[in-house]
Amino acid sequence: MKQKVWNKVYSVIFADYLSKIITKKMKEGTVKFFNEAKGFGFVRETSTGQEYFVHATGLIDKVRENDEITFDLKEGRKGLNAVDVKLAK
Repeated sequence: MKQKVWNKVYSVIFADYLSKIITKKMKEGTVKFFNEAKGFGFVRETSTGQEYFVHATGLIDKVRENDEITFDLKEGRKGLNAVDVKLAK
């Protein structure tokens, strides 16, 4: 009996976890500035106008100024950083 209850609890927790992953939406924006030689730059989120630091290690695709991109945010040492930055399709 206890095993069936725990299986049900785990199923509910796992379903909730999956729904959060599936519904996660990447942010959209543009590259404001990126210096390839120094390996960093800034991106601007389209919906809010907020700007975020991006390091070369956070890039999936090669980017240039004014490129339209999608990205996620991750807490860095000095605030939020753009990560998983890729060109918008």
